[in-house]
Amino acid sequence: MGRELLAGWGRTAPTAADVCRPASDADAVAALAGAPARGAVARGLGRSYGDAAQNAGGTVISTARLEGLTWVDEAAGVVRAAGGASLAGVMALLSPHGRALCVVPGTRHVTVGGAVAADVHGKNHPADGSFARHVVELTLATPGGLRHLTPAGNPDLFWATAGGMGLTGVVVDATLSTMAVETEAVRVVSRRAGDLDEVMAAMDAEAGRHRYAVAWLDGLAKGRATGRGVVGWGDHAGAGDLPPAWQAEPSRRSVAVPPWLAGLRVPGPAVAALNQVRYHRSRAADTTTVEPLDRFLFPLDAVDGWNRLYGPAGFVQYQFVVPFAAGDVVRTALERLRDAGCPPFLAVLKRMGAADPGPLSFPMPGWTLALDFPTATAGLAGVLDALDEVVAGAGGRVYLAKDARLRPELVGAMYPAVDRWREVQRDVDPAGVLTSDLGRRLGLVRPRAGAG
Repeated sequence: MGRELLAGWGRTAPTAADVCRPASDADAVAALAGAPARGAVARGLGRSYGDAAQNAGGTVISTARLEGLTWVDEAAGVVRAAGGASLAGVMALLSPHGRALCVVPGTRHVTVGGAVAADVHGKNHPADGSFARHVVELTLATPGGLRHLTPAGNPDLFWATAGGMGLTGVVVDATLSTMAVETEAVRVVSRRAGDLDEVMAAMDAEAGRHRYAVAWLDGLAKGRATGRGVVGWGDHAGAGDLPPAWQAEPSRRSVAVPPWLAGLRVPGPAVAALNQVRYHRSRAADTTTVEPLDRFLFPLDAVDGWNRLYGPAGFVQYQFVVPFAAGDVVRTALERLRDAGCPPFLAVLKRMGAADPGPLSFPMPGWTLALDFPTATAGLAGVLDALDEVVAGAGGRVYLAKDARLRPELVGAMYPAVDRWREVQRDVDPAGVLTSDLGRRLGLVRPRAGAG
């Protein structure tokens, strides 16, 4: 165990903690039992954008050595993965057998334990729900020992863990159901839309017709063009969909951000120019292509360390969801940010379907908008604080796995079942061992005696 300075993927607000790397389930339980007054929290590959996997002055339990993948039922496509296994590793195991994970986020560089703890979602949420919906069973290391959980047998703790940001224990393994696929390709239909209304209307009209759907928005567009973008719908391609030269295509490798570029912040005019190019290269009529699965699902994985492109101060991703009836909040967010001189460098819009039962699980039926900003953007904090109020007032919420700055008084409005979650959390952790910078900042957990 050694002291390390840790930050989230956004590279903001780093804090120091003692990091241990258990090699077994028993080691993870022992690490919790031996946690200091400042408690402990698990950490996977560090892809939570904010402070969810940090614990200033305490212990961080890295799951890096909790690896391993085994088939439970190969014919049915059920696999057991260790909590520290990456989704990329699981996908590599599944692919030769014609199987795929039912739900993945925007990067495959996430651990199985982290995917459960954040109850991650993808571009197919209306069709397939969140990650935890496809978890058959999981093993949770808690301060009181190992717990084997199923959605039916232990619903309260299972669903408190799904989306609970690691504050109910360390996920040491999970048994997952998967889906059958013919190829590692996606048939993609894309269409340019001239404004936000057109984007939303297109996504509404095609709802339920495709497995995946996502829209890129030009966050710098003004006036009648506000919210213009490119909508893409995807479905797993069959063997007959592949072009003749498909087998000859080399697999993509990620390109690292050069050190000299990592220290620079891309200026707004350059982003505006790139947005212009991206928008005008797309066609107003439907265009169909066949793309590698990873290119469609994980476009940013093509650039290793892309989070460094926002400069040394890091970046903030602000992601919220509001009910469909409050879709005007999406326009309000884009207009307020643009008018305040802090438009997003990246804006992605998706539709969401039915919520999971988890009290802290983010998805709910409605529109979700994800926005990226350099942390150093002048005036950004005040605008986002005001938008939090708008989102909460509309019955929406922000995504805790992306959050680095939400005020604690809004948690109850955004997550109305948070008190029920606290009851379950305190039952599994009566001594207050499980904690994190996020947990303390948002008041999700009680201060432990002697924590200082």
